[in-house]
Amino acid sequence: MRRARLQTLQVNVGRKCNQACRHCHVDAGPWRTEMVGQAVARRIGDWIQQYQPEIVDLTGGAPELSEFFRFFVEIARGVGSHVIDRCNLTIIEEPGYTDLPEYLAGQEVEVVASLPCYTAENVAKQRGAGVFEKSISALRKLNGVGYGSRLPLNLVYNPVGPKLPAPQAELEADYQEVLGREFGITFNRLYTITNQPIARFAEDLRRQGKSEEYMALLANSFNPATVEGLMCRTTLSVGWMGEVYDCDFNQMLGMQMRNGKPLYLWDVTPELLEGWAVRTGEHCLACTAGCGSSCGGALQTGGN
Repeated sequence: MRRARLQTLQVNVGRKCNQACRHCHVDAGPWRTEMVGQAVARRIGDWIQQYQPEIVDLTGGAPELSEFFRFFVEIARGVGSHVIDRCNLTIIEEPGYTDLPEYLAGQEVEVVASLPCYTAENVAKQRGAGVFEKSISALRKLNGVGYGSRLPLNLVYNPVGPKLPAPQAELEADYQEVLGREFGITFNRLYTITNQPIARFAEDLRRQGKSEEYMALLANSFNPATVEGLMCRTTLSVGWMGEVYDCDFNQMLGMQMRNGKPLYLWDVTPELLEGWAVRTGEHCLACTAGCGSSCGGALQTGGN
């Protein structure tokens, strides 16, 4: 499998997060200290200004916790890039971050927000007590500044436990009906993302004795029609030290891109990367199972 033309620069600003979710492939949490520093942030900003990627996708951890989050937003918007904030919602409820809805709206940033279910019980299982209530409050604030109507607000669903997501269109309709009826919340799209068998979720599988069962499920659900649209073909993932990977999942496994030596963002150009072989592993089966999975949700409406 080879890389196509670069469309998205995904910057993982670090591992620190105000939450510690059971499915997290980043193993993020409040105790993590790995965060992008000033020198690396400046070099990433210079690269964005020089090559002007179509999309700059900011992730973490909670990307907003980075002191350089707004720097990245403003550098990218300044060159006309579409910016995505992968927001866990509860960060909006934290002291010092309550102005995020207004700031993001002012910069016309797309918000892709984690909400693993529309019921408090299932969200608590995956993300902890009180998270659902804070998420609903944050969504209302985002709606209040135009998200879900004038500005794009997309939600992310991860299954609770070792199973594939239900069909995306069906879940989206359920989310829209329940969130609208019970909380008056509107959003644009729901993205279903298959849990990756790495980091914290992999540990959970091992504790339950379900690692082999889950890998078999992914392998037996392989859908070749998903391969063309895999995000690793058009996305470049950048770590907090500036190192580059084919995707955020490879980043968490330390599968750094190489050309005789480990590569960093300032070593590569979009033209250089086109046609390069993608580094793959058994975890890649999660992105090719069923309807497929990417940072933009399912890859097709039907699967094996």
